[in-house]
Amino acid sequence: MNRKILAAGSIAAVAALALAGCSSSGDSGEAADPDAPVTLSVSAWSIETTPEFQLLADEFAKTHENVKIELKEYDPAEYNTLVTADLAAGSGPDIITQKEVKYVTTFQEGGQLLDVSDVALPEGIGGASSYEVDGTAYAVPYRQDSWVLFYNKALFDAAGVEYPDGSWTWDDYATAAEALTTDASQGAYLHNWQSTVQGFANAQTGTDILEGDFSNLKDYYDNTLALQDAGAQVDFNTAKANQLTYQGEFGTQKAAMLLMGTWYTATLIAQQASGEANEFEWGIAPVPQLDASTAGTDNTPVTFGDPTGFGINANIDEAKADAAKAFLEFAASEEAAQLLAGIGITPALTNDAIAETYFGVEGAPVDELSAFSWATHETLPENPTSSKTAAIQGILGDLHTAVMSGAEPIDAAITTAEERVANEVGLD
Repeated sequence: MNRKILAAGSIAAVAALALAGCSSSGDSGEAADPDAPVTLSVSAWSIETTPEFQLLADEFAKTHENVKIELKEYDPAEYNTLVTADLAAGSGPDIITQKEVKYVTTFQEGGQLLDVSDVALPEGIGGASSYEVDGTAYAVPYRQDSWVLFYNKALFDAAGVEYPDGSWTWDDYATAAEALTTDASQGAYLHNWQSTVQGFANAQTGTDILEGDFSNLKDYYDNTLALQDAGAQVDFNTAKANQLTYQGEFGTQKAAMLLMGTWYTATLIAQQASGEANEFEWGIAPVPQLDASTAGTDNTPVTFGDPTGFGINANIDEAKADAAKAFLEFAASEEAAQLLAGIGITPALTNDAIAETYFGVEGAPVDELSAFSWATHETLPENPTSSKTAAIQGILGDLHTAVMSGAEPIDAAITTAEERVANEVGLD
């Protein structure tokens, strides 16, 4: 396995609420009974379609008979705002799932995350440094998604285009996208998130967004706009206006390729099994590379991705703290990694045995390149750990919308973004 996870980020969008948090319980001054019944609440989202939460809760409870785990479901679109509001009101969950790394410093700076540096983590786990602030850990990772290229083998066969072989650069990707475009389907679907362009641009050029220089984005946006103009992918305005989903576009064979995080594996398997997605053979390839130096299966492709983790409410009842830390330790363990891999989730800990479990799931691809793509990559963070990340990403989100919608040319948009970051955020 060749994986390198660097530090990832945080946000301060709702810091004012975070500072208002209060404790829901006091210190009785008595030693806690380790066998006393304990109920832990865990924040979650889309529980019905995100089975990892209930799986981890149920499996942990099997070996901790005195602990009951209750999932507290939040709207995924407003997750961080709603969790922060509950924390401010003193009704927050005991265990706070870190849905987006860029929000970690909001909770940490608000004094709402417990120091969990004493939670034991297995050697080789990815993403742990994303939750460290000044050397202190405020959460632990349990999954680590990375962006890959999903492709529809049936549409490639129909178009007479050779499958990706791991050596593709962005020029190869563009050539294939145009060759795969027909009256019935397009060569690629690019979702409307800024990640789909900026994540690759920053990771593959080694750019740190905290430095405020975004000139690296130009070539990536030029390439993306060229594909959009050629009709090889749905244009941004159409995707937004029609509220297109990447699951629908790729799953119903409206697009032959999809750049997306490895979390989509479990979704696609489930949707093909339920009939929500069409039945077709698909595979995973490394994302296209900036140049040949990182392309090919003899090299390590560069991609991006942030972990997902669990933190503990700093105001947790002391009688629950040990149980909460035990849950975090379990979630990061190899046992939990095997369970997650068994439902098509990419855990933060990977090894050959876990990879075998992951690709042993019914409906998962079985070719060698898919296994290589999942296991071998340098995964760089989308969000560096900093209280400035949120504001900078917000400005870069405006750049993405302006450029992809045609409202502003890329050169002007970069200048605007750089000036806004300097004036609104400030640089160290």
